[in-house]
Amino acid sequence: MNNLMIDKDYLINITKKLLTTPSPTGFCKNIMNIIDEEVSSMGYQLEKTKKGNGHIFIKGKTDYTVAIASHVDTLGAMVRSITNDGKIKLTSIGGFTMNSIENEYVTIHTRKGSKFNGTVLINEPSVHVSRDSGKVERIEKNMEIRLDERVSSKEDVEKLGIFPGDFISFDPRTKYFENGYLKSRHLDDKASAGIILAFLKMLKENNIELSCNIFVLFSTYEEVGHGATSLPDGIDEFLALDMGAMGDDLSTLEHQVSICAKDSSGPYDYDMVTKLIELARDNELDFAVDIYPHYGSDVSAALRAGNDIKGALIGPGVHASHSIERTHIDGMINTLKLLFLYLLN
Repeated sequence: MNNLMIDKDYLINITKKLLTTPSPTGFCKNIMNIIDEEVSSMGYQLEKTKKGNGHIFIKGKTDYTVAIASHVDTLGAMVRSITNDGKIKLTSIGGFTMNSIENEYVTIHTRKGSKFNGTVLINEPSVHVSRDSGKVERIEKNMEIRLDERVSSKEDVEKLGIFPGDFISFDPRTKYFENGYLKSRHLDDKASAGIILAFLKMLKENNIELSCNIFVLFSTYEEVGHGATSLPDGIDEFLALDMGAMGDDLSTLEHQVSICAKDSSGPYDYDMVTKLIELARDNELDFAVDIYPHYGSDVSAALRAGNDIKGALIGPGVHASHSIERTHIDGMINTLKLLFLYLLN
């Protein structure tokens, strides 16, 4: 590991590219095309499933197969309805609080390919008009999108080509700072997708042949619970890369790799988790072991679907999950190193 150079610039740049490509769950064709172009330029072949997941199979020296995965779908919304005065009511895609998107800039993506800008507001946003605007409950029925178009009726909006079922993406507001902090929406889980792409680049550039086979999965429906429900036969272990949750009594920090021992789906595989902890400790990685109480991963989905596999979960520490998230390049690099060490061993 010490002899391998990690391309830090590539890791940051590809992650930023993914973060700034809209991909709410169910609207992932564009980002999967970026993944396809990226891995093809490295010499890999990406196969796509019927529901839009992408996977790569890399042959090793034995028949033992380890799957690794990240998801490229994100939180988002859909047009639920259009009000008589030309505002848009939304329905959520994925689990987030309404206060986390209040005042957020959004893009509405029509079925014909047009894009329109707007802002998420409560239905009584002006304190000069409604003295109780601060008391309005931030729930879906009280939120609406103000379009940046000259519209004042439902008919005006429909003339633009906007209808119920159109996707809505949130402005990621991606910023990378010289001190190593990366803040953006959708670090869950595009930070991990960037880590896996950097890992694939390292494999190819260093001409490394691992002892095990690797099944690399980029899933597109994780945020709604069925990203990795269908796995091919022959998978022995499944290591998901997803964000490390932070808060309350958890110990993970943004510059660390977090090893999840248990989440809402139950404990992860004892032997895999133990091995990950030993590798992190023996190689002096900055890491933490934590419990994610309200969390599920692609491994959770795979196990619930009946796949007979061992499963574990790691990822960079991410603050303010499902809001304006933040991580650090050190946490991403520690995760990349642990992924490499695990597959080498």
